[in-house]
Amino acid sequence: MSTEHRLSFTYQARYHMTGTPGKNIEHLWLVCHGHGHLAEYFIKQFKCLDDERHLIVAPEGLSKYYLKGFTGRVGATWMTREDRLNDIKNYLTYLKAVYDDIRSQLPDNIKVTLFGFSQGAATISRFATQTQVVFDRLILWAGIFPPDLPPLESIERIKDKPVYWIYGRQDPFLSAGVMEEQTRIAESLQVTPRIISFEGEHELQEEILAELSEL
Repeated sequence: MSTEHRLSFTYQARYHMTGTPGKNIEHLWLVCHGHGHLAEYFIKQFKCLDDERHLIVAPEGLSKYYLKGFTGRVGATWMTREDRLNDIKNYLTYLKAVYDDIRSQLPDNIKVTLFGFSQGAATISRFATQTQVVFDRLILWAGIFPPDLPPLESIERIKDKPVYWIYGRQDPFLSAGVMEEQTRIAESLQVTPRIISFEGEHELQEEILAELSEL
């Protein structure tokens, strides 16, 4: 009969960044990709923010896999149902390490945006509510709050913070049931998201990103 054991060890993980940390940076965006993406390609969708004022940092899911079969394109994921609580704990530790390293190189008065797309929306929501990260706003795009956020901690962490929920009206992953679930969870967290919808599917839109950068 086998028994499960765990240990901790040093682990090296990568992230991608657009811009250079320095005194000219006014906005830090920590952006979490969706299931099957890689940070290197996901961050390219934020090219409209590539200027001297914005620093875009894209962490990458710690688990990699072949998107089809046993060869070809590789994607990353933040977690699966297998050993999910440990995966969540690990990626929260990783995200905090990335944030702390970058934040230490930036001015005190910068504006911090936490951004999650699709699966990354649940990831960034947990980061916002289950760590002591300091941030100014939370943006969930094509994804929703996970249903297992700790209510009291989450209410305290995101109260008085602008929360945006952005989605394409033709997004095949956002069924009526998912939309209702998001509304229910938001109400339980005492959050009224600022909703932005657009004609499109499961995708980012540069025009809306540019508008958000000026808010």
